[in-house]
Amino acid sequence: MSIAVAMSGGVDSSTVAALLAGNNSAIASGSAPEVVGLTMQLWNQRRLPQLLGAEAGEGGHASGRCCSLDDVYDARAVASFLNIPYYVINLEEQFETAVVRPFVDAYLAGETPIPCSRCNTEIKFAQFLTTARQIGAERIATGHYARIRRDAQRGRYRLLRGVDRTKDQAYFLFGLTQEQLAHSEFPLGEMTKQEVRAVARARGLPVAEKPESQEICFVPTGSYRQFIDAYLGEQQRRPEPVAGEVVSTDGRVLAGHTGIQNFTVGQRKGLGAATGAPLYVISIDPAKNRVVVGDDCELFRRIFRVRDVNWIRPHSPGESMEAHVKIRHNHPGAAARVEAHEAGEAVVEFHEPQRAITPGQAAVFYDGDEVIGGGWISKIL
Repeated sequence: MSIAVAMSGGVDSSTVAALLAGNNSAIASGSAPEVVGLTMQLWNQRRLPQLLGAEAGEGGHASGRCCSLDDVYDARAVASFLNIPYYVINLEEQFETAVVRPFVDAYLAGETPIPCSRCNTEIKFAQFLTTARQIGAERIATGHYARIRRDAQRGRYRLLRGVDRTKDQAYFLFGLTQEQLAHSEFPLGEMTKQEVRAVARARGLPVAEKPESQEICFVPTGSYRQFIDAYLGEQQRRPEPVAGEVVSTDGRVLAGHTGIQNFTVGQRKGLGAATGAPLYVISIDPAKNRVVVGDDCELFRRIFRVRDVNWIRPHSPGESMEAHVKIRHNHPGAAARVEAHEAGEAVVEFHEPQRAITPGQAAVFYDGDEVIGGGWISKIL
């Protein structure tokens, strides 16, 4: 059996490749599975050079972050060390269409997008699985901290949280289909980060001590506002500043603004308004070009609508269930009632109000460790 490993150049995916390939002697004797390393080139780090600044290396690209040219170099070095075939596949066009443009458009529409989930759904599994099959691989493996289990009785696959809750990435994988789950492996799902590092060191991997990258791979400065401005300029889409209002929840105009894309629900700084007490963005109204601000207590809401729901555990329209729902990756989750609707929608009602439910973010539904499904927060009710 052949298996394609998504190699990002980091310690996690490199350890996956090492675990699946075994050591060099095993490969030479033919006792190890046939493993192929694939790196997805998603974003040209030389684009938008005005954003690189001091982070740009001699070659004109940002280093030390996900999907950079340095990461490709590291992935190739690991593949060479493990003596496995290695290829770089260019998915820049697909990535820009499926991830970058929706990211920008969501901010312009007053939402706060989460590109990592969309990348997993649209690129890292859909496109990657297709490419893996084209080179003859039956399965794919990634360095995600999550688990897959087959439910033989119901004839379906289950997605579970990773054992290491501090690294769990099941939240970002809610969009996976049964077909994708059936052909995927997450070898790190039963391991802790410390155990992964130990394996990498024991195998002598060149990236064993490489630090993690937490930033969005295509935003080199870490500022989404700077990225949006530069990207729109490159695309000749830069909108003229449209004066809007920053208003209180009771309708009083407190200040002006020049773009709702500069705000997100829960934001405190940079509001341009002062009332003597801390203010937070409560909601964004793109139709009226308004940013509504108020006290922290006004951020707590209970009911919201979700669009484009992917049900990993099948549910029919009109069916309701109790679930543990997370509205951000770092949200601890809370008990809620989830009702499935037609056209891939659902309505979630928390039993207790939750802070800063944000349109554009992912709402993921759990039953214990199992991911039932999830979708994109579209409207607070």
